[in-house]
Amino acid sequence: MTSTLIPICSSADLLERGMGVRFAVKVNGQDMTAFVVRYENKVHGYLNRCAHVPIELDWNEGDFFESSGLYLMCATHGAVYTPDQGKCVGGPCRGASLRKLAVEENENQVFWRPDDYVHAPEI
Repeated sequence: MTSTLIPICSSADLLERGMGVRFAVKVNGQDMTAFVVRYENKVHGYLNRCAHVPIELDWNEGDFFESSGLYLMCATHGAVYTPDQGKCVGGPCRGASLRKLAVEENENQVFWRPDDYVHAPEI
């Protein structure tokens, strides 16, 4: 596991239950996206793949929350996930979870820490 912290965005870019910020990652050599959102004043990051069918969640780029702002929602199948744990609590994949990423917030900046499964893209 790598200890490298990769900057994603400014803390100010993530409003409570607002638009998420997408960023590039690699999984098994494939280019994919991940995202961060702010919920209950904490930053949470996930691989941008529905647990039901491996497709991106967002309605429009960065639009992950459903209308109440209480859940993340897959735009294709309507699966809803808790923003803090990524657990599916409704829809076709109930009980499954999004792939959570190690993210942290320091000095008004949001960072991601790659792991053994989700890697940084080559530059």
